Amino acid sequence: MTDEQTTKSSRGFYVKIAAILILVGLLMYGFGKTSTTGSITGGVIGTASASEIIPTGIPKIYGGELKISYDDVSPNDPVKTESTINVLSNIDRTVTLTGDDLERYVKIGSMIACEYCCGAETLVFSNGQPACGCAHSYSMRGLAKYLIKNHGDEYTDDEILEELGKWKVLFFPGVHETKAAVLKSKGIEMNYINLASNKYRGIEKGQQSGSGMVGGC
Repeated sequence: MTDEQTTKSSRGFYVKIAAILILVGLLMYGFGKTSTTGSITGGVIGTASASEIIPTGIPKIYGGELKISYDDVSPNDPVKTESTINVLSNIDRTVTLTGDDLERYVKIGSMIACEYCCGAETLVFSNGQPACGCAHSYSMRGLAKYLIKNHGDEYTDDEILEELGKWKVLFFPGVHETKAAVLKSKGIEMNYINLASNKYRGIEKGQQSGSGMVGGC
């Protein structure tokens, strides 16, 4: 073998080694990326960032009227949390709807529940009576009544359901972060109806959730 052939043979050997090392590097990079992005791997899914789903600020229209803010519900301020829940809950205890307003209330209340602390299927029964006695359910029913009674022409049914969903996410942030990640992984549109109503109820089952309930049950 001439010196030129030896050189070419050596060069070919090192090219093959380099190609193998590059392939191994790409495989390792792909594995590491899959492990840290929260994508589904072996049936495990990560959580979505809280900043993606936690509502903040003062709700339009009713926030100023009731003097409440989404920021009032926080695991860091249980006193303010309970006070805000009570504001909404007292509406449920004191307001009675009739006629078309009651029908609308039952329709909306049948599409969402406070299932994470009590397992209820809906907020209300078909006759409009409470389907759950937990504080979170009282507060969501109270908000539904308030918006229907005082701002029924300004909010559609879906918009009211979205508002109830926002508060439900505040009450159960950890499980909704997990549910948000599941919805994203399946290509389902991220909105508060999909996230918190009964539409995709239970889709997050089998996945580990983060922080639990905020406010008393």
